[in-house]
Amino acid sequence: MGPLDIVNHLLNFAAPAAALALLLTLFRRLIGAKAAASLPWWRHAAAVFGVGIATLLVGVVVWGRDGKMLTYAALVVACATCQWVLVRGWKA
Repeated sequence: MGPLDIVNHLLNFAAPAAALALLLTLFRRLIGAKAAASLPWWRHAAAVFGVGIATLLVGVVVWGRDGKMLTYAALVVACATCQWVLVRGWKA
């Protein structure tokens, strides 16, 4: 496998976490409290993206391969929980 193939595989691996992080960041005002503005959008996206990548890596380690639906379900739950913590959802 060449270097371009490796980059392509890594980008495709990170794409679900990146998409979810950007969507949650864009819609944080709709689903969050007023505290959502206290964190800059890029730090918010970076935190959710980091949680997403960590979840995907755990899925690869546990099941030995990428693309399991249970891993993607865990990705959604982990990113939603991170979103809830970042917008201080317990205070809403």
